[in-house]
Amino acid sequence: MPEPKQLVMNTGPILALIAGLGNLQILKSLYDRVIVPYEVCHEIIAGGLTGFGTTEFNDADFLDKLSEPTIVQPHLQNSLDLGEASVIQTALDKMIQTVCIDEPVGRRIARLNGLKLTGTLGIMIRAKKEGHTFLLREAIDNMQTHGIHLSDKIISFALKQVRE
Repeated sequence: MPEPKQLVMNTGPILALIAGLGNLQILKSLYDRVIVPYEVCHEIIAGGLTGFGTTEFNDADFLDKLSEPTIVQPHLQNSLDLGEASVIQTALDKMIQTVCIDEPVGRRIARLNGLKLTGTLGIMIRAKKEGHTFLLREAIDNMQTHGIHLSDKIISFALKQVRE
């Protein structure tokens, strides 16, 4: 099955990639178009308590950062946080098949809406398989240092996929 060329991304995976790899450049080499909904842009730019990731996000000028709010259907708005709902709605509106969401409920709702999924580790696994030279174990350690929780099962699976 061919790898997707377009992707709509949620906040968590963007920040996790920054935590793991230090920037978002990997997305530029893997996808022709990476869309970030208006709502996700605002979540990242707001920066939480520490402002983590805002500089790297702003530097990623290849991202298609939408400048208009997403009109989210009520069934998504009532089931998910605004970021996840806007990712799914944007994908549906723009007829993009794949979304990048890490949270289980968001992933389930995306599947129910007929979308394909990837997550932070899925992007990293794809990058490794396409010849990018970084240590996935080190990226995972960096993510965990920044407070990103990954189950032992997911970590083990990911490391086996890239033979680390």
